[in-house]
Amino acid sequence: MTRVHDMGGRFGDGAVRLGSEDAPVFSEEWHGRALALTLAVGALGQWNLDISRHSRERLSPKDYARFSYYEKWISALADLMVEKGVVTQDELHHGRSAAESPLAAKCFQPGSVAPALAKGGPADRPGPDPRFAIGQSVRTNHRTANAKVQGGHTRLPAYSAGCVGRIIAQHGCHVFPDSNAHGFGEDPKPLYSVAFKAVDLWGQAEHPNDEVVLDLWEPYLSDVDG
Repeated sequence: MTRVHDMGGRFGDGAVRLGSEDAPVFSEEWHGRALALTLAVGALGQWNLDISRHSRERLSPKDYARFSYYEKWISALADLMVEKGVVTQDELHHGRSAAESPLAAKCFQPGSVAPALAKGGPADRPGPDPRFAIGQSVRTNHRTANAKVQGGHTRLPAYSAGCVGRIIAQHGCHVFPDSNAHGFGEDPKPLYSVAFKAVDLWGQAEHPNDEVVLDLWEPYLSDVDG
């Protein structure tokens, strides 16, 4: 698959426009509804966060480039609902169910929303001891691809491929997205914060001391001399 979503360091996409501090949380009313619907359907338990992220990445490059942020969310959600059998294509088209859903009992009730949001979705899990120590130099994989699934989900950005950084923090073990997005289980792996010199990533930097810090799972990394 193409990785049109992997835009870091890419030229030609225009300036990043920052909103004002007093701007509304949602610039259009339907944006809030799109977020609420995504959370409500996710609570049905038919997929996980990594599957949801991968569904957005799988939008066609043409649609991904022209859709706004919440258009990506709602379009990917519609695809995922049909793929997982939550609704049929016909039900989605007509905007009404053909029969009562077997998932109806899992529907979010108003009183459940605040506790669920407060609880969040922690991804830390018991797992193996970390291989790398704080202060150690590591190199990212030269291929920023999912090792299990061709075109699969990964959180290793393309702009960091083959670059050397140093471990500045260990975060314990967390659900490994490359596995979790494709039905291979949570497969917890050690997670690190890795600092890279900006000039090593971009070829130039606003300031020679600028750094970029990425949170990266252990399978993305190797010893510099390895």
